[in-house]
Amino acid sequence: MKLRSLAVTTAGVAVMTLVLAACGSDTPTATPSPTTAPIAQSSAAGGSIAPSDTETSSAGDSAAPSSSEGSAAPTGSEGSAAPTDSEGSAAPESSDGGVAPGSDATLTIWADDTRAKPLGEIAKKFTAETGAKVTIVQKDFGKMRDDFISQAPTGKGPDIVVGAHDWLGKLVQNGVVAPLELGDKAGQFQDVAVKAMSYDGQVYGLPYAVENIALVRNTALAPNAPKDFADAVATGQALVQAGKAKFPFLVQQDAKSGDAYHMYPFQTSFDAPVFGTNADGSYNSKDLAMKGANGEKFAAFLAKYGKEGVFKDTITADIAKDAFSKGQSPYIVTGPWNTGDFTKAGIKFTVEAIPSAGGQEAKPFVGVQGFFVSSKSKNDLLAKTFVLDYLSTEDVQLSLYKSGGRAPALTSAFEQIKADPVIAGFGAVGAKGTPQPGIPAMDAVWSDWGTTELALIQQKGDPKALWDKMATTIESKIAKG
Repeated sequence: MKLRSLAVTTAGVAVMTLVLAACGSDTPTATPSPTTAPIAQSSAAGGSIAPSDTETSSAGDSAAPSSSEGSAAPTGSEGSAAPTDSEGSAAPESSDGGVAPGSDATLTIWADDTRAKPLGEIAKKFTAETGAKVTIVQKDFGKMRDDFISQAPTGKGPDIVVGAHDWLGKLVQNGVVAPLELGDKAGQFQDVAVKAMSYDGQVYGLPYAVENIALVRNTALAPNAPKDFADAVATGQALVQAGKAKFPFLVQQDAKSGDAYHMYPFQTSFDAPVFGTNADGSYNSKDLAMKGANGEKFAAFLAKYGKEGVFKDTITADIAKDAFSKGQSPYIVTGPWNTGDFTKAGIKFTVEAIPSAGGQEAKPFVGVQGFFVSSKSKNDLLAKTFVLDYLSTEDVQLSLYKSGGRAPALTSAFEQIKADPVIAGFGAVGAKGTPQPGIPAMDAVWSDWGTTELALIQQKGDPKALWDKMATTIESKIAKG
């Protein structure tokens, strides 16, 4: 394998481009961590590259220089790529549209640090088999959606982007994402994952990972699963009174914005989902289902346990994780991204359903990660081939799991890892969860929702009045668009 590296400095930003001459290997290498990604990532050649403003290019046997080897266009401070060959018009087109396999076209993929390395591995195989290059640009995940929306129409965005399903409403609204026809492949993925990657009945993304929160129980402090939330709190308070615990039950909060995401399972147990649904199961933005009597009961619940000190605005995400890691609470509501730290701390725990507070089943939001193809891509056919035929395989989905710690959306891949009790526990809870809404109206919900819940915990008003005011405000914002 031949490796060349060239450092290009443009507008004060150093860009390291790695151009691989692929040796024809057909097997992607599975590469291993949730949440805490390494600072440096490996390139598709197995080397190491800087964590941002970075491109990794997988080229054919006689690879043409990437654009950064010529007169490079300025790169953005957030890792936006210099224009690649895919932005030109020299590549031959197939009869179906897009660029024909075997051409010397380039696909550009945006990914964050945890996904870039395994994608680099499969890019080598794609290049060997099609002759097309793949440039992977490492981006800040928190900025990727908005950068994609702003850059795709200019021709400087990627052909493929890895992202969360709840981006979908904004992506469709802005016309930057192309539909995907999964066909028979749809049945190979978890149903909740395919639904999450759909908008108005059309699938737009290939799911690769599913994640959700659940109850993590310290089995040394609480040997038995709680019957419901009241039972869990009673157990926790007894342990606190006995000096064996510091907190009866941990649910993280932000001191300024609350945390509606972590509170949502309790809300659903009062039969107060955020939105109602249409006949096809999609969310109906005109039906704010958490408005009304059931939502008001949930508001009273928050006020009650805020007054008792079970829910606290001082329990941040870090404080909650640290307290549980030190054995200071029998219960925490969290996701798989924290369980590695619990294991390292020597905590014996199990993962199970979040206890109901309102009598109905507590259903967390399910988040799905996947791959989207830009509707502005000049390599539409090639991009869809890469996504549908290369990223949907068991090996690739397992490699992405090892890199990011998120359970695979592909059923056969999940079957291979479900022997892990932690993965199985979260998977079982997620299977009964509900996709986090990806509709544009959701942007009008989060802020007032979270701050109202926080106000209820802080005893800042009558629960019914605060909740009704929140609902009216949210409906008004949705109506204004």
